[in-house]
Amino acid sequence: MAKRFSPATLPAIVTALALASVTACGAQAGGGDAPFSGLRIMVPNAPGGGYDVTARTAAAAMEDAGAARNVEVFNLPGAGGTVGLARLVSEEGNGELLMSMGLGVVGASFTNETDVTLGDATPIARLTEEPDVIVVSADSEYEDFGDLLAAWKDDPGGVTVGGGSSPGGPDHLAPMLTAEAAGITPSDVNYVAYDGGGELLAAVLGGQIDFGVSGAAEYADQIEAGDLRVLAVTSADPVEGLDAPTLQEEGLEVDFTNWRGLVAPPGLNPDDEQALRDLVDELHGSEEWQDVLTTNGWTDAYITGDDFGSFLSEETDRVDGILTELGLT
Repeated sequence: MAKRFSPATLPAIVTALALASVTACGAQAGGGDAPFSGLRIMVPNAPGGGYDVTARTAAAAMEDAGAARNVEVFNLPGAGGTVGLARLVSEEGNGELLMSMGLGVVGASFTNETDVTLGDATPIARLTEEPDVIVVSADSEYEDFGDLLAAWKDDPGGVTVGGGSSPGGPDHLAPMLTAEAAGITPSDVNYVAYDGGGELLAAVLGGQIDFGVSGAAEYADQIEAGDLRVLAVTSADPVEGLDAPTLQEEGLEVDFTNWRGLVAPPGLNPDDEQALRDLVDELHGSEEWQDVLTTNGWTDAYITGDDFGSFLSEETDRVDGILTELGLT
């Protein structure tokens, strides 16, 4: 015989069922109109670099916009980002994990000869684009780019340059392309790789290297405070707010920009993949993210899904070609 409930017990039963329904929906990342819950964003280099800044500002903007709650950002540095990439690929099917990445991880896959590449990940979105800057400490002997270039041409191996990415990454490619344009043999350049912008900043300020190359927004505070001097920017157009010439204005045919984005583990089910893309779409469309772009001087370079996947494939071929052309592979 079916169990019968008295009228007095029905309100309690209805309430319990409603609570169970809410709990079940809340446990699903991005379920319905609820904020995405349980998201973790991996940063594949040390704190203070461009991937780290991108991840943490994106996480804060997601939460402020009401698109996600309790987003965790964590660092897993090593081998130019490929340690993090290997971890990401090993998390097959995990729909609650993203990795902040960019051009540096593309190059590191070549120079570290990894078994995994970005082609193994699920492309979610390219977010931003920005030029690199050539910087020295405030007490450097190089007052302008002309002074630095003269010394660099005179002794390519004696003038040290550092970057916050491993060989093949943006902070490596930018000075190598600059050297080539200036008539310096790229293989003669003394490049020192640091794991992210934080370590590079300490090296520049500490006089461990003669000049550094990094993303324009990463050192905005130090530039504004007068701790760093910008000698040039790598883009074709000047950077608003920076009193520095472009390399083209200095007579070198260089136009170089870096980009950053987000990828997810492989093997996601379609619903989880769509939930992540919807989340990043909501982030991109939010007022909070537009404020982030303005504050950091980042160019909005948003593309998603298959378009981003095609872009990653093209960038892989481009980096391979540049490294081969410069004799660096």
